[in-house]
Amino acid sequence: MVDDKLKSLQGNARRNFLRWTTAMGAVLALDRAKVLDVIADSAGTAMADDACAATNRSVHLVAGDGGFAWFQLLWPHTQIAKANNDNFAFHAFGQTEDAKDTDKPFVYAPESPWRNLDKRKRISAFMAGTNQTHTPTPGSAATLGNGVSMLATAASIQRQTPSLLPVIAINPLNFGAAPGAPQVATVNNAGGMVDLFDSAASRVTLAVEEDAALFEAYYKAFVGLNAAAGRPTWSRQLRVGKTSANFLGKNLSAQLAPSADDLTRYNIGQGTPNRLAEIGRAFITTARAFKLGLTQSVMMPAMRDDPHGAFNDMNNLRNTVAQLGRMFDEFMNDLAAIPDPVCTARNLADNIVMTVHGDTPKNPRDRGGWPDGTPNNSNWLYVMGNGFTKTGWFGGVRADGSTDGFDPTTGENVPGQQSNATSAAAGAAVAFAVAKGDMRRVQDFYTGPSIKGIVNENPV
Repeated sequence: MVDDKLKSLQGNARRNFLRWTTAMGAVLALDRAKVLDVIADSAGTAMADDACAATNRSVHLVAGDGGFAWFQLLWPHTQIAKANNDNFAFHAFGQTEDAKDTDKPFVYAPESPWRNLDKRKRISAFMAGTNQTHTPTPGSAATLGNGVSMLATAASIQRQTPSLLPVIAINPLNFGAAPGAPQVATVNNAGGMVDLFDSAASRVTLAVEEDAALFEAYYKAFVGLNAAAGRPTWSRQLRVGKTSANFLGKNLSAQLAPSADDLTRYNIGQGTPNRLAEIGRAFITTARAFKLGLTQSVMMPAMRDDPHGAFNDMNNLRNTVAQLGRMFDEFMNDLAAIPDPVCTARNLADNIVMTVHGDTPKNPRDRGGWPDGTPNNSNWLYVMGNGFTKTGWFGGVRADGSTDGFDPTTGENVPGQQSNATSAAAGAAVAFAVAKGDMRRVQDFYTGPSIKGIVNENPV
């Protein structure tokens, strides 16, 4: 019978209960599914859902060499989009829509993705970092301060959920450092993600006995074979020598490569510019890798061009922005159609965090040559925190060229504040979302002021 006191637990009390029940299950050698049944019976199915996925997966787009500018056309500053000033770097004046369910003001362009999804899929836009013009591996907006990288922190937190390759990254990448961060499997393009999982490459990956044993143990749990195997105390030699190699002999690459139907849905054809096609192909393979439980995080470069003259060809500009938005929509559609392999009561879209950061977003007030310089040398970070981050613009660029920062403790705007003053807080908000609201885990990496004003401690 469900206990209302347990069902209503929130925040740390809720997490403490889940930790205790999980630990007790391990002590009693209970099957994971049996533990979840007990939680559901005593505290409700929502609590059981929380227990079966300890961390969120993540996808991080890193837009270098000037390409970050494209994303402010998907998610513009509110005053810029509403200014109706043809000198400003925006393409859809008079066609915008105000978001009605964000915590702070936010404006949609016609091509903005996820507009019709639930409010957890809204964007949080944080002023963060400094302008790093033409850097292929920017990192100023992806930090938790004190030399701790946002990307490495997310990967470190995600180690709580084992997978074959914890992090897959397409070069170039500035992964950075964080305590406990795993090694990164790097490839040179989206096709390289598929090649990672052919039989030969996978066997090389599992050449280290410890890695092979961890993956084999995880995969058996993943496909629900624990009950047949008895207590999880199998011989390490057996699971390294046979099960891992036999499973990998299935050649996972065939299950990861985009199909012709996938490419059609994503509107990727022979005429699609490579800078766009690479994002779409990487999205398709990422969804499939998540489905198979092969990774927890994918990091990819995005739009590595330098669109100074973009507004000289408005037809091409609008097609580019529309293609970007469509691929984000299709990726979320793919995730929503796939049950989470470690939490089948939910789908992959329920347990994903996404970020976009870059070198320079270019000047939103000047479309003529779209200059690299930004007002107050500012930069920013886009986050889809899946309910764990408060949404809308925190700070921003005003129509008069001034900039606002924000107070992470209250969420209120701070006029004139440099965007690098809030980089660490923004990165900590991403870590909070990846950790599914576990602030104590965030504090293993972040020592700045409270971020209560920009996160949801009791998410929707």
